[in-house]
Amino acid sequence: MYAIVDFAGKQYKVEKDQVIYTEKVKNVEPGNDLILDKVIMIKKDDEVKTGAPYVEGAKVVTEVVEHGKDRKIHIIKFKGRKNYRRKMGHRQQYTALKVKDIQG
Repeated sequence: MYAIVDFAGKQYKVEKDQVIYTEKVKNVEPGNDLILDKVIMIKKDDEVKTGAPYVEGAKVVTEVVEHGKDRKIHIIKFKGRKNYRRKMGHRQQYTALKVKDIQG
């Protein structure tokens, strides 16, 4: 059984007990539940439910595992013969969500 969920402008394929990493969700502490109600599709055995755009009454219950920062990504800008060099770094913040239940 799996579901496709629309969350924070992105779509995720989720299964029970799976951990997904999304962009940081504010105002939610680790250990609390977060309900994702924008379910696009649910597949259970041979039965498939699709929504237009979302499946009515379907939801995915997740638990917030942690908030953290991803690995650093380096951005380098360079122009030849102009003595122009820029080096920057970025660490994206994330929230880890563990799927507890898929209802619908």
